Amino acid sequence: MFTEKWIIMKKIETIFLLVAVLISQFAFAQKFPSKGYSSITEERSRNIVGFLANDLLEGRDAGMHGGYIAAEYIVSMFKEWGIEPFDGESHFQHFHAAKNGNSWVTEADFDITAIVEAGAENRFMKNVLGVIRGKEDGVVVVGAHYDHLGIDTAIKGDGCYNGADDNASGVAAVLQIARAIKMSGKQPRRTIVFALWDGEEKGLLGSRFFVKKCTFLSDISVYMNFDMVGRDLAEKPGHLSYMYSAGNPLFGEWLKEDIKKQGLNLVPFYKASDNLIGGSDNTPFARKGVPIVWYHTEGHPDYHRPSDSADKIDYPKLTDITRAACLCVWRLANVRDY
Repeated sequence: MFTEKWIIMKKIETIFLLVAVLISQFAFAQKFPSKGYSSITEERSRNIVGFLANDLLEGRDAGMHGGYIAAEYIVSMFKEWGIEPFDGESHFQHFHAAKNGNSWVTEADFDITAIVEAGAENRFMKNVLGVIRGKEDGVVVVGAHYDHLGIDTAIKGDGCYNGADDNASGVAAVLQIARAIKMSGKQPRRTIVFALWDGEEKGLLGSRFFVKKCTFLSDISVYMNFDMVGRDLAEKPGHLSYMYSAGNPLFGEWLKEDIKKQGLNLVPFYKASDNLIGGSDNTPFARKGVPIVWYHTEGHPDYHRPSDSADKIDYPKLTDITRAACLCVWRLANVRDY
């Protein structure tokens, strides 16, 4: 009799303990400190995009002077906010790239010494990698490319490809998320790597290099990508193309919940797919089976033209996308299973 009662009591105690743990985990993952969230502002979006899309950066061509300035600017932001270097020493991940026929390759693809010595065009590029260390195992990578197309001297007049939407907007989102999580004062469970890729316009060079050299690929639970998140369509105000891995339906539910709870002016098109490959830096990760979350606000007439300028960005929309994504990153770094 005593034994049966004791067993029942222990079972009830265990159930209550499990429920308490689950509630604690849910609350930890869901609640992001308001001081971090409120630090994501339209003004900061304007400042970041305005600098990166300035003519002085000469279109941020990969491996060229303007691209180097952009990289230094990003590092200066990381240092100011206390975002540590990924490898503990430098925020830069350097790599050498060369043109092989009509395509660009890096030293991670094969030994490019011979084609460089034979006169192939080559450049020294660099990813910018910052990190917020987690308490436990696991890594979330949040990325956007910072390079663009440079200057076309054959164009009369303004030949500078400023790339405000493509992809200063994505860089602004990543930087503000990094700052917000750092300002929250809370350490995430998983480590968060903030990656600003070089050489995307030449064939996803930076992200491909990172993935090929990555020694902890199996620890990456998700890759979040931003590419062109700053424009709005007159016929579809608030439109956001939100793509995510079909095997992770929670990614879609989280965005729906946050838009409703936070009153964000976004009207997402939800696309869950098992094949999120092509067009941007999510591709090298997706090819390795890493789950993907991808934000995009669609193409427009200024795509890959000098007219992609900072004055055409919808900053309130960019800011709302950044806020929604920040809440998603916090969940990705703290929810145990998704």
